[in-house]
Amino acid sequence: MSAPDLRIVPPPALVESVRFRADRAQLAGTLHRPKGPPKAAIVLHGATGVPHRYYRHFSQWLAGQGYACLTYDYRDFAASAEGHVRRSGATMAEWGVQDQQSAQQFLEEACPDAPLWVIGHSLGGLMIPFLEGAGRIDRLITIASGLVHLGEHPWPYRAVAAAFWYGPGPLATKLLGYLPAKAFGIGRDLPADVYWQWRRWCTTKGFYLGDVGRVLPVPDWRAFAGDMKLVAIADDDLVPPATVWRHMQNFPEARKSQLTVRPADYGAKKIGHIGVFRPQNAAVWPDLIAHC
Repeated sequence: MSAPDLRIVPPPALVESVRFRADRAQLAGTLHRPKGPPKAAIVLHGATGVPHRYYRHFSQWLAGQGYACLTYDYRDFAASAEGHVRRSGATMAEWGVQDQQSAQQFLEEACPDAPLWVIGHSLGGLMIPFLEGAGRIDRLITIASGLVHLGEHPWPYRAVAAAFWYGPGPLATKLLGYLPAKAFGIGRDLPADVYWQWRRWCTTKGFYLGDVGRVLPVPDWRAFAGDMKLVAIADDDLVPPATVWRHMQNFPEARKSQLTVRPADYGAKKIGHIGVFRPQNAAVWPDLIAHC
């Protein structure tokens, strides 16, 4: 484990609000740039239901370490919303393919001379084999990204997940025309078709493979051949470490390394699925990006 660099760093030279197209949608995000040429340009693909502003402290820290970092919101969500979520036809496949692909392309054009890194949190780390630009990525870091099935959650969280997929979750989505995620205490409200596709993937063996050739393009499992680091959170009930390691098989050409983040190693009682990006857990950040 590397020694954490918790020094106060100067603010980045530029924090820029950006907008870019993803086929029929316009996405909103933030680009943090360092002072001087970046060591690498990083696009951070976020987790389902997590607004891009949640990652701002981590992104600013990256800029202080010399990296450019783009965060953004998927179509019809948070800062990228263009109307009430009830009217959205967005799908999880569009978030994971068209939106992620467009964000990568935007960053490549904004920082053309820098090595390209991708940090994918949860959903953000699952879709790389489906992207046309996967072969241009120099380094991939996935954090709490796993092909998880309902039956793989530990108890008692499995009961919570079952209710989300088979109880109040689908009932509320049918009645309202969107998932009232905020009412369930799990982030921002989601478009109905995002929820339904997410539900199908997490309750079906093979996860998203049943949608390949229909709403998902045929993946190129061998396209990414760079350095890959898979990070699992030891107390993550949503995406347990075993499901993170299984994701390794989707990158046969990558040079892979693994890291398990254990809260006690960083003086924390709990980190969980999204807590690694909270400022109070900044001691973990150097290890997330460190080369093994």
